[in-house]
Amino acid sequence: MKSGPVSNNRASRRRRQQGYTLAETLAALLFLAIVIPAVVEALHVAGRAGTVSVRRAVAARIAERVLTEATLLTNINTIGQSGNQVEGGVDYPWNLTRENWVQNTRLPQLTAEVRFLTQGQESSVRLSTLGHPVDAIPGGSPTTTR
Repeated sequence: MKSGPVSNNRASRRRRQQGYTLAETLAALLFLAIVIPAVVEALHVAGRAGTVSVRRAVAARIAERVLTEATLLTNINTIGQSGNQVEGGVDYPWNLTRENWVQNTRLPQLTAEVRFLTQGQESSVRLSTLGHPVDAIPGGSPTTTR
């Protein structure tokens, strides 16, 4: 009676010692060959998205500062201004343009555009605000950028 369970134990021990078959090993390698590149690409995309969002937030902050300075601290009768801000080792060149607002030519529209590079691709952030009526371009059309 004891010989039955003993023979099953020997057979199961022998199977455990044999390891994986060639087909099982090849299937596992094929699975890994498909999954690993997909995971690496997903990590690359996620990292790039994070970098773009951080740089976009910095660019928006710079554009807001440029617009604030243009409306409050400087004479915005000058046609255009530009500059460069460096934060975290990244260049953020900016341009400030002034044109008459489309809906009311007595009001100037100030637009700050800040550009930045992320992994070789250029992106930009544009913010606009309205200035004081006395700062409108005399005789300018709403679509004229100076």
